[in-house]
Amino acid sequence: MAVFRSGLLVLTTPLTSLAPRLAPILSSAARLVNHTLYVHLQPGMSLGGPAQPQSSPVQATFEVIDFITHLYAGADVHRHLDVRILLTNIRTKSCLPPLPTSVQNLAHPPEVVLTDFQTLDGSQYNPAKQQLERYATSCYSCCPQLSSVLLYPDYGPSAPPVESLGVHLPSTIRPTSPVARSAKQPVRGHQRGAVGGTFDRLHNAHKVLLSVACILAQEQLVVGVADKDLLKSKLLPELLQPYTERVEHLSEFLVDIKPSLTFDIIPLLDPYGPAGSDPSLEFLVVSEETYRGGMAVNRFRLENDLEELTLYQIQLLKDLNHKENEEDKVSSSSFRQQMLGNLLRPPYKRPELPPGFYVIGLTGISGSGKSSVAQRLKGLGAYIIDSDHLGHRAYAPGGPAYQPVVEAFGTDILHKDGIINRKVLGSRVFGNKKQLKILTDIMWPVIAKLAREEMDQAMAEGKRVCVIDAAMLLEAGWQNMVHEVWTVVIPETEAIRRIVERDGLSEAAAQSRLQSQMSGQQLVDQSHVVLSTMWEPHITQRQVEKAWALLQKRISEAPSGQ
Repeated sequence: MAVFRSGLLVLTTPLTSLAPRLAPILSSAARLVNHTLYVHLQPGMSLGGPAQPQSSPVQATFEVIDFITHLYAGADVHRHLDVRILLTNIRTKSCLPPLPTSVQNLAHPPEVVLTDFQTLDGSQYNPAKQQLERYATSCYSCCPQLSSVLLYPDYGPSAPPVESLGVHLPSTIRPTSPVARSAKQPVRGHQRGAVGGTFDRLHNAHKVLLSVACILAQEQLVVGVADKDLLKSKLLPELLQPYTERVEHLSEFLVDIKPSLTFDIIPLLDPYGPAGSDPSLEFLVVSEETYRGGMAVNRFRLENDLEELTLYQIQLLKDLNHKENEEDKVSSSSFRQQMLGNLLRPPYKRPELPPGFYVIGLTGISGSGKSSVAQRLKGLGAYIIDSDHLGHRAYAPGGPAYQPVVEAFGTDILHKDGIINRKVLGSRVFGNKKQLKILTDIMWPVIAKLAREEMDQAMAEGKRVCVIDAAMLLEAGWQNMVHEVWTVVIPETEAIRRIVERDGLSEAAAQSRLQSQMSGQQLVDQSHVVLSTMWEPHITQRQVEKAWALLQKRISEAPSGQ
């Protein structure tokens, strides 16, 4: 069966009957579509009659919102799919005008339209498929050669009968009072509202938050996207998508699901954002985690003589497959953790190196745990070249850098026995860019030459993978010697703590050392693989083993000469 890049799933079963059979329907759809799956809710629509069905408004009730959450939660097991539930026909009580007659453009025009509609005999009944195709093209921009598939009975045998009572779905919006709320109760609409977040690697929990905000808003939705200082406390901030990339994905999603809204996407630079100061806003959508922040926004508004916002608190989506060091909710933090050890960009081609010999450059800020990662790689079979050790050899009397360094900096940098006093030399160049450049212009080429000699030794010993452990790998330009750059990251506060503990420096001195190096972000921006030692040792070991296994796979699949 053909697989399509984008598809439109038209759901016609009443929601109470649809909820318990949703998982097999999504599984069937995921076998046919491999990138973007749009979902259109039109409960009760028939494709079996003589008349061509028309799109009609769906009342936005708490049941509808709970079903949308249920669908996004169910879609989380198909993470290759970008699921987008279209909201054009879902209307709040305060806004039920006729639906637009024009065709809605979609960012990824569907190549196939799917439905849960059941024909009497469970066959791919052509009149029903023709009606489905005409219905899809009357609502949305689709590919010219649109295919259609009736998913039933593919999902049927494992699903409960249509007559079954609907499962009770957990509430998406936390009730504001203990009084029982009917699932059929309409949701109140507002003209303007706001929602905020980091929106890194837009995932299904984000989509629930944004969908509720889009249903509530009738005219304008202000979306604050965290940036700059608000990102510093995030887990693995070096792996966050750039602000412009996050906004691009967010904007495409929002315009797809509800193009009738005006979206104002702005950088969020403080905890209050526009929600704290815009008098035209009426509501704020928050998650369980950010509810306190929403309360703080309302206190801030009251202090500035503005009306409080209606707060809508959205329940978190649980991640049933999270690992021991990951959050138990669907979160971008967990996604960034899962990137550790993965290849982030294509390796460099190194035709000058012998086929079957692969070189990794391992780097990281001071205190990152780079050397411990090198030892773990050694345990897996890598040949380790320690650039610090090569530096010591180069500085030693008779070493290749000894005479040039003494000539450049004078004999007063020597101990009585003629050995270079590296502390004195370090004090001479620290904070003096001109002097530092004189030293690095001597040392870096010498260390690179020694590293190449070590690589020859590794090849002679039959090693397939060589790791150059070097804090200054990128500053020295040694990435030109390797296939991949691997960087070990850690929060700066933890790096300072480790440097103080390991080297006996003051916090200020440790901070100064870090400021003289490339930042973790600068290193990651040029890296192929990222690792972190911020968790327990066995977590680091698991990361390194994962990275090593993926590396072995790349090496075995790489064309010769690369």
